[in-house]
Amino acid sequence: MEYTIKQLANLSGVSTRTLRYYDEIDLLKPKRIGENGYRIYETEQIDTLEQILCYRSLGVSLEEISRLLSATNTEKEQVLQRHLIALSERKSQIELFIENVSKTILLLKGDIIMTDEEKFKVMKQTILSETEQKYGNELRQNYGDAIMADANKRLSDMSRETWILQETLEKEIRLLLKNAVKTKNPNCEQAQKACDLHRQWLCLFWPEGIYSKAVHKALGDSYVSDSRFKSYYDQLGENCANFFRDAIDIYCSK
Repeated sequence: MEYTIKQLANLSGVSTRTLRYYDEIDLLKPKRIGENGYRIYETEQIDTLEQILCYRSLGVSLEEISRLLSATNTEKEQVLQRHLIALSERKSQIELFIENVSKTILLLKGDIIMTDEEKFKVMKQTILSETEQKYGNELRQNYGDAIMADANKRLSDMSRETWILQETLEKEIRLLLKNAVKTKNPNCEQAQKACDLHRQWLCLFWPEGIYSKAVHKALGDSYVSDSRFKSYYDQLGENCANFFRDAIDIYCSK
């Protein structure tokens, strides 16, 4: 059976604009172009689109999907197995979050009493859930499912002492940057100390072996390119995000 691009869009829930873009980047080409200039799709293209949508739902980049479409079944299976593990991790986190929210509701109603440790556990799961909703797919595309699963477990298992340490480091970093940005010298002592504390702070959250100066520098670049980060750091002073990025560049070049 043949489908026009509009019919395929209605069938799949994918917009015609997206289908045209997939055609432009050679991800999903139509079977043929009709005499009227319309793109015509058949069963083979529908099967391919189904694979694309499956990979996209897992947060796989379009570039990686393009490679996987022509990969061997063994390689596809390996990729899906990795994502299955990550999905299982996320499922466990969601189930735990549901449990903790339910406990919080009971606490508010006065039906139960939670210990400080239980409240701390709920707080960590809330942070994990919020991070997953806001940045989950983006982070997985940048760092991979395995690293994200390790990072989430690291936060989930974090002790109260380590949590207090990361809060202290974050406050010190902000204070140092707030003062250092006024000097307009990213190589000043305060700016470089902020960068070193930032490295220590990152290593509390990141799995062992992930940190490198190259990764640190790339993260610093994102503090300028990503409006969310830029807005956060610019609250500390005029162009503080750019200042911090430059300071990290200097720190990582030493």
